[in-house]
Amino acid sequence: MTAQRAATGVPRKEPLAFLMVPWVDKAIAIVAMVPFVYYVYARFRISGWSLPWIAFAIHIFVLISTMVIRRVPVRITTNRWFWLLTFVETYWGVLTLGLTTPGRPLAPNWVTDSIAIVSLGLALWARLSLGRSIGLVPALRKLVTHGVYRYMRHPIYSAISISLVGVALRSYSPRNLVIFGLGIFWFCLKSVVEESFLRSADPEYAAYMQRVRWR
Repeated sequence: MTAQRAATGVPRKEPLAFLMVPWVDKAIAIVAMVPFVYYVYARFRISGWSLPWIAFAIHIFVLISTMVIRRVPVRITTNRWFWLLTFVETYWGVLTLGLTTPGRPLAPNWVTDSIAIVSLGLALWARLSLGRSIGLVPALRKLVTHGVYRYMRHPIYSAISISLVGVALRSYSPRNLVIFGLGIFWFCLKSVVEESFLRSADPEYAAYMQRVRWR
């Protein structure tokens, strides 16, 4: 069927094409961000104002602002397991909100504050570099190779993982350690899953992976 379409000049219709309609994509992005607003509000009620949590909140609000103006994808994964992983990874903090405890600090405040500042700096650099090519589910948008993406392929995941390390050190408990550790694990797994889709969908991304070795 694909060969016949190519021979007749009829373009192949992408699966999930309705998700690539601009107004549909924007509506989905706005709805997907609502749980994050509640999460930030609830976290501050539980943990109060500390630099690690403030840095994490800034991550979230920069995410929200860029998601609303994001670029419409040209292809989206149809793998249902990728979608499930995206849901768990994206909303892990919301799903485990009632399970975390205030905990106790394992490191001086200056250590956790420094970690928060480093993570925030990396996250802002990554967000500015990525611009509108942002999404949650693995999808093909404009390839970004400038800014921090010249040095690593998933700087946003790295920044949030560093942020979670600072949060875990500021509010340690065995339960918190497991929850935050799993949060980092989902980011690591998501990076592998995303790349398995992108390198098969876009030869340019496969070449980019060869040039930039650090995930």
